[in-house]
Amino acid sequence: MSLVIWAEGRLVGAGEAVLSAVDHGITVGDGVFETCTVFDGQVFALTRHLERLRRSATGLGLEAPDEQKVREGVAAVLAEAVRLDGPFDGRLRITVTAGIGPLGSMRVPGAQSVVVAVQDSVMMPESRSARSPWPRNERSPIAGLKTTSYAENVVALADAKAKGGDESILPNTVGELCEGTGSNIFVERGGELLTPTLSTGCLAGITRALVLEWGTEAGLPVREAEEGELPFAVLDEVTTGQVGLALTSSGRNVQPITWLDGVDVAPGEITLAVREVFEKNCRERLDP
Repeated sequence: MSLVIWAEGRLVGAGEAVLSAVDHGITVGDGVFETCTVFDGQVFALTRHLERLRRSATGLGLEAPDEQKVREGVAAVLAEAVRLDGPFDGRLRITVTAGIGPLGSMRVPGAQSVVVAVQDSVMMPESRSARSPWPRNERSPIAGLKTTSYAENVVALADAKAKGGDESILPNTVGELCEGTGSNIFVERGGELLTPTLSTGCLAGITRALVLEWGTEAGLPVREAEEGELPFAVLDEVTTGQVGLALTSSGRNVQPITWLDGVDVAPGEITLAVREVFEKNCRERLDP
């Protein structure tokens, strides 16, 4: 399926220049975004994604995006994609930047730029991951925000790919397990499935939250870890078979890690049960 893009009120071609060369999202990465899963031509959990888009924008010091404008863009790209190829599974990205600005970091008042794009995609059933040599700064002013300032993630992911992986797992600056470059992580350990607390600096993932909610609803032992409960060194336990690992994100759903730094990792029973619950619910409850 072709990439379908909407920008500033109209559908545009992939090679068409739309944003200004001095848009602050381009010059300094001053913007926020959301990546949503599309099932059968419909966006999953759009309301939650738009709520987080607003939180990220206000956390970055931007005005809350115009939700109606964003929804118009979402509707436009989905309608065009379905017209071209019929119902599809894929990914949709919403990007909002501060708009035209100076060449430096200072903002000037002005209209925000809004871009929505969609394309079909296939989720991989499992992940090969590598530990990052660089930490996430849990004290950063943008910790927990989904911003377009993604250079650290680009470098960390490139490192993981060079090692044979498709995701990089990061600690934070005090040695706690934090997250992936574009995913949250869960650890199956001691009969429970745990995910790092938000105080580690990880993103408040939409899939992460739903795994906690739907897993608990299904009676599965899934919870957010307490502060300090999941040190980064817990990943060493994969070699003994005491720990199972999984990633969650809108591009992965619930994805067991089956390889970490060259070591095979067996998916845990709770992880597989949670994945089954999530896969069932996500197509039945499109706007949870």
